[in-house]
Amino acid sequence: MENESLEEVNKDKRRGISRRDFLGGAAAAAAFTIVPRHVLGGPGYKPPSEKLNVAGVGIGGMGRNDIRRIGDENIVALCDVDEKYAAEVFNKYPKAKKYRDFRRMLEKQKDIDAVIVATPDHNHAVVAMAAIKMGKHVYCEKPLTYCISEARKLTEAARQAKVATQMGIQGHSGEGIRLICEWIWAGAIGPVRQVQVWTNRPTWRQGIDRPKETPPVPATLDWDLWLGPAPYRPYNPVYLPFNWRAWRDFGTGSLGDMACHIIDPVFWAMKLGHPTSIEATYAKMCLRTDPMVAPEYRGIDETYPLASIIHYEFPARQDMPAVKMTWYDGGLIPPRPEELEPGRRMGGDDGGVLFIGDKGKIMCGCYGEHPRLIPEAKMQQYERPAKTIPRIEQGHWRNWIQACKGGEPAGSNFDYAGPLTEVVLLGNVAILAGEKLYWDGANMKVTNVPEANEYLHRQYRQGWTL
Repeated sequence: MENESLEEVNKDKRRGISRRDFLGGAAAAAAFTIVPRHVLGGPGYKPPSEKLNVAGVGIGGMGRNDIRRIGDENIVALCDVDEKYAAEVFNKYPKAKKYRDFRRMLEKQKDIDAVIVATPDHNHAVVAMAAIKMGKHVYCEKPLTYCISEARKLTEAARQAKVATQMGIQGHSGEGIRLICEWIWAGAIGPVRQVQVWTNRPTWRQGIDRPKETPPVPATLDWDLWLGPAPYRPYNPVYLPFNWRAWRDFGTGSLGDMACHIIDPVFWAMKLGHPTSIEATYAKMCLRTDPMVAPEYRGIDETYPLASIIHYEFPARQDMPAVKMTWYDGGLIPPRPEELEPGRRMGGDDGGVLFIGDKGKIMCGCYGEHPRLIPEAKMQQYERPAKTIPRIEQGHWRNWIQACKGGEPAGSNFDYAGPLTEVVLLGNVAILAGEKLYWDGANMKVTNVPEANEYLHRQYRQGWTL
C-alpha cells in the first residue's frame, strides 16, 4: 500500500472493489493465465532482463557494423585505441562506457556478458582469450587469430570455458552455403576431387618496404596499445586504419582477409579437416637471393607478396575421395571452365568458388552466395534435394546472440572456426617457408621442413601474453 497512490485507492472504492479483493482475484486469474512479457510490451519489445550486456573492442571499422547488427542488446562498453576513428560509434552509444585499453575494460566493468572483437588481426587472440578467461561470450572477426598456435589455443580455451563463440564469416549463416552442402552431399556433381577458390585481394599495396619516415603520433591515437603484442616500430599512417592487412607484423594478407569467407563453403561441404600438404608460389618484388638488392628490399620480409597461388591436398574423408584445393589471389584466377557461358563472369564481386566433380561443376560467389550448377541449362534441369540443414532466419550476428542466451551453438563457433582458420593460415606458412610442406595437423607440426614450424607461432612483445 505504501507505493499505491491515493487516487488509485479512491477509484477502487468508487467501483465497490476493495484492494484486497482485487489482489485476490488477480492472483487467481494468474494461476490460469500467463501473459508473455513481450506481449505486455508490444510487438518487438524485449524486456531489459532478456538483453545481453555487450562490449565492443575495435569499433571504428568492421566493429562498427558488428555493433550495429546487435544494437538492440545493451551496449555497455566500447573500446578503441583511436578516438578519432571510433568517434562515430562512441557518439552513437552515449550510455556505453568508453575505454582505450581492453584489459582495463574487462577488469573494471563486471557487468559485461559478451565481447565483440574487431581489432586488426594481430590483436584478435589476446583480446578474445582475455574475455574467454573471464567467462565472456566472444564474437571475433576473421581470421580468428594471427597464427596457427593461437587458433588452436583459443579453440581449446573456448571449449573448456563453455562460452558461446562465433567468427565473423556471415556467409556461414546464409542460404547459399547450405544449398551447396545439400547438393554436393546428394551427389549433384558426383565425387569432388578438385576445388578452385579465388579473390580479388589485395586491394591495398603489398610487396613494399617499410616506410622510413617517422611522423608524430596523432594525439587521438594510442600507438603502443595499437601495436599490442606485435614488435615495436615507429608510427606511420601507412599502417592504419586499413592497410595493416599487408604488413606481416599486423595482418595476414589476402588469405586472412578473404579465405575464411571463400574456403568456408569448401570446408563445410567437403567435410575437410587437416590437409596433408601445402605448397605456395607467389610474385614478389625481387629474388631474396639477389646479391644486387639491399636486404631491406627482399619482398616478403615486411609485407605479403603481390600475388600467390596456394595448393592444398586433403586426404579421403568419410565417404569422400581425396581432394585438391587451389587458392588464387592478386588478380590471378583459375582457368575459365568450358561449361560457363560466354559473357558470364566467374564467381562474385570479391572472388568465388568452383567445385569440380566427376559429373559436373558448381560455382558460387565468395560468401557461398548464388550457387549454380553450370551451365545454366543443367541448373534448370536439376531436381533439388530436400532441405536438410536447419536455416538461420535471424542472421549471423543474432545466431551468436541466441547461443549466448542458451540456444544452440552458433554455426561458426570456435570448434568450427578454429580448424578453418588453421587451414587458411597454413597458406601463409607455405609462402614464408618457400617449400612444399607436409603437415601433421593432429600434432600441429610441419614434418619435412623443421624450420617452418617457427611460423606457426609468434613472439609477443614484452608485457603481452596469451
